[in-house]
Amino acid sequence: MWVVKLGGSLAYSEDLQGWLRVLASDSSLVIVPGGGPFADQVRHAHNQWEFDESIAHRMALLAMEQFGTMLCALQPGLTAAASVEEIDDVQQRGETPVWMPSLMVMAEPDIAHSWEVTSDSLSAWLSGRVGADTLLLVKSIPLTGISQDVDKLAEGGVIDSEFSRYFQSNGIPAWLMSASDHAHFGAVRKGEMDTASMIT
Repeated sequence: MWVVKLGGSLAYSEDLQGWLRVLASDSSLVIVPGGGPFADQVRHAHNQWEFDESIAHRMALLAMEQFGTMLCALQPGLTAAASVEEIDDVQQRGETPVWMPSLMVMAEPDIAHSWEVTSDSLSAWLSGRVGADTLLLVKSIPLTGISQDVDKLAEGGVIDSEFSRYFQSNGIPAWLMSASDHAHFGAVRKGEMDTASMIT
């Protein structure tokens, strides 16, 4: 099974529906939606009003669910799933689950209620929970090179600073693809990784 984190930066991208089409054709994966513009609004409100960090964390999870709900509305074959059991049920029906994270994440005391834990880290955490064999992060950035150092990615703001902790603890291979490369996903899924960069 693959976990595919679809960056919220694709929310208004012309590449979004290309990704949705290819992902909806593969029920043996799980989509993790980013927060995108929905999470940006939470950040704006949190910065202005300075309410409790845990409240902002929960609101950011709901922002991911808003993007996920939009994805399901845009593409037949995508179905919301809030638990490991629901993910399995959706896959058994031949559909592709889109993870709604708030139920599972808020029940996990070891996940910090912080802006340092974004959908990147949560996709790595979910990969361990569902027994994924590969994690793919789809980002709206150009990629250079066949490998990317996890610490340098965090320093550059490509991934969040907590990602390395989850990535290193579960030992699941993680890759990056650019938003514009959706036409190559089928080949990457088959192990032809020329258009993907490994996170090391």
